[in-house]
Amino acid sequence: MVFTANPLALSVPEPAFESWLRDSGYLEILDERTSDLHRLSAATATTAKPHNSAAGSTFSSINCSGFLLSLFSRFWTLFSLLTFNPFSKLVADDFSGDTPSWTLAFFGSSNSYSFPASPSQARLRVQENVKRFARNYALLFIVFLACSLYQLPLALIGLISCLALWDIFKFCADRWELYRRPYLRQTLLHIAQCATAVILFFSNVQLALLCAVGVSYAVFILHASFRKLTPAKQSQRDGNRRIDQR
Repeated sequence: MVFTANPLALSVPEPAFESWLRDSGYLEILDERTSDLHRLSAATATTAKPHNSAAGSTFSSINCSGFLLSLFSRFWTLFSLLTFNPFSKLVADDFSGDTPSWTLAFFGSSNSYSFPASPSQARLRVQENVKRFARNYALLFIVFLACSLYQLPLALIGLISCLALWDIFKFCADRWELYRRPYLRQTLLHIAQCATAVILFFSNVQLALLCAVGVSYAVFILHASFRKLTPAKQSQRDGNRRIDQR
């Protein structure tokens, strides 16, 4: 049987279709489609079975090499996240909106996570999730910094001392009207800056800050790369639904 061509049918090349999804904002469809294609290709590769013992040994060696290649590709996918700037699309307006829900939007359910199928999919997830959950990641950084300062009480004392030093400088500048004497104000400003640097250095505040930055960066990179993309308006709809239920 021969089927005649349908003049109303529209055939769109794969790259053009993916470009249209990306430009139209349907990133969640592009993310799900990439995962489905990878899952389908993996299932197709595992359906081939040997028919004799020689083929069985060959198939087992192929399975071993395939496992090593799959493990290497996973490591390469995670390593590729360190080769680009995840904050390239982040703007100041991303911090001005409402904080997404921690349960439904940020954490989600167990079905909300999957290993990225390729480095491009991991980068797509990271760039989009960083924009969506910018306020959540900022709050997590504050929590990690507070935990670091709690473990390093000397750093906490040094940070409080720096804040008190700048409050004293501001109080003296307003009381003595140092804006009328710019040279004296500039001199005192340099002295305060040097004192702040000395306090931060000897109280190991930089160590606490480094620990907080390292842990928070690792957490948000892993969360953003494993977290599946959802429709951009889903968190807003969930928030409106909770308000209506009240």
